[in-house]
Amino acid sequence: MKQLEDVMNKEVTRKEFLATLGFGVASILGFSGVVKFLFGKGSSAQRSSGGTYGYGGGVYGGSKRKA
Repeated sequence: MKQLEDVMNKEVTRKEFLATLGFGVASILGFSGVVKFLFGKGSSAQRSSGGTYGYGGGVYGGSKRKA
């Protein structure tokens, strides 16, 4: 508990505080989730173009060909 008190009583600049806060959020949410959030979701663009195959890529039990 002494270490926590030392950290809480330490004076930091705004830049250090924001960097620490950002690192904590990224650690909790996961770095890949944060990167996907910041740079958009590329998988939704691939799905909308109709170019994905595999699990969930087509109609159930069939193909993408239209008769």
